[in-house]
Amino acid sequence: MSANKDFPSVTDENFEKQVLNSSKLTVVDFGAEWCGPCKVLGPVIEEIAQELGDQATVYKMDVDGNPSTPSKYHIRGIPTVILFKDGKVVDQLVGALPKDVILGAIQKQL
Repeated sequence: MSANKDFPSVTDENFEKQVLNSSKLTVVDFGAEWCGPCKVLGPVIEEIAQELGDQATVYKMDVDGNPSTPSKYHIRGIPTVILFKDGKVVDQLVGALPKDVILGAIQKQL
């Protein structure tokens, strides 16, 4: 999904622990290596993560390697960014949206 392999990712196995059980806003970028728009969005999500610091946690999830979670949240198109708060979906954005649109959605939840 991005050239940055150090960026934190989440899997079907640790999704509940890392995302649903988190007490702070958690942003998950669902995408895939082969997805062009995901490659465009990747650096934007990484910038947003740096700007947010510890206000929110940001993860990426590879939908090909982790099919259960995207299915559970009815993800039909990628990239999809879902915002979770207290284990619940509070917003969902589909497509390679501009940074200000994604940041605006996140700011509303902080």
